[in-house]
Amino acid sequence: MLKVNAVPDVPRWARIAAVGAALTNVPSALWRVAIAVGVPVGLAQSEYDQMGAPGFGSLVLVGLSLVSEVFAFLTLGLVQSWGETWPRWVPYLRGRRVPILLGTGVAGLGAVATSVFGALFVYTSLNADMEGSAWGIWLLNVAYAPLLLWGPLLGAVTVHYYRRRMAACPAPA
Repeated sequence: MLKVNAVPDVPRWARIAAVGAALTNVPSALWRVAIAVGVPVGLAQSEYDQMGAPGFGSLVLVGLSLVSEVFAFLTLGLVQSWGETWPRWVPYLRGRRVPILLGTGVAGLGAVATSVFGALFVYTSLNADMEGSAWGIWLLNVAYAPLLLWGPLLGAVTVHYYRRRMAACPAPA
């Protein structure tokens, strides 16, 4: 399992949820990269042509995979010290406290966006008319199914982050 060096007052469930949220993107990213490099995933040629892979579409698929992995990785900041204090490699902000509402707001918007995406994926996959083999369509669904968990897991960790950080703040006089 991915090792998470959490801050001391983060419960085990929150660390597991953060790691789970970060890993939900891996199967779909690997599926897209496989298409980008020419590994057959059971789709019809018309589907590859529509994605532009191989070709310029391959760059888009790899770029989308990298961006989604970066956003998923940021979930770990909600349970680690770099989510509370800016890391030393961040110019001008290093060592300063991450504003609670900034972390909570960005993560909350991400939780809503990924939940909506998950729901739309389910709707689309159930109503899509994709061309491919039975195993190719099955593989697509298996690769994207974990994304259904990204939003709820991120949401749970976000609520915990907000409560934990607010509890640590002194009450205004």
